[in-house]
Amino acid sequence: MTEQEYFTVHHNLTVNVETLGMDFALPDEETFVSEIPAPFIVASEFSQLDMLADKARLELQNKELKHVINLLDTQNTKLNLLLSFMLSQQDDATLRFQTTQFGASQLSYRSNVEVDAQQIVRAKLFLDHPPAAIYCYAQVVGCEPSEQGYIVTLKYKLLREADQDLLIKAALYQQQKLLRQRSLERDNK
Repeated sequence: MTEQEYFTVHHNLTVNVETLGMDFALPDEETFVSEIPAPFIVASEFSQLDMLADKARLELQNKELKHVINLLDTQNTKLNLLLSFMLSQQDDATLRFQTTQFGASQLSYRSNVEVDAQQIVRAKLFLDHPPAAIYCYAQVVGCEPSEQGYIVTLKYKLLREADQDLLIKAALYQQQKLLRQRSLERDNK
């Protein structure tokens, strides 16, 4: 994974964070990919297929095939519901936190306990849009006191490129949503 910086957005996502021992060594790329839970791989593949479906939908709209578009949208909704259920089974309530912000290079979350800087963690991020989940390793780069405990900042150490792309899409979606909301608020004044 390259050390590129990406913008972050303020948004609450569910994240599982498992603190690993100080002597924990990151696995090699092959081992890392092999330990990613199957539903996470499926979710990533679904998101790639969604992009193809969006392109096909645009082509169909230009040909006035509304019923075909509705059928495809319905099937996509069903698949996304099934996928969401599969991913929810991967969410461990004992490791659950909420992000305060996230992006394709780092995330921050609220914690009741202080976490040591440089600590390695295993994380699972559960995205709303696109519906997906991301499995990765990260390192604590900051732990600041806040009114509700601590804000812990993690920088990704092992993250598949396809998952980084999903994080970029998710961050862009949240940013666009915020911009649309601000535009509507401005128009209503």
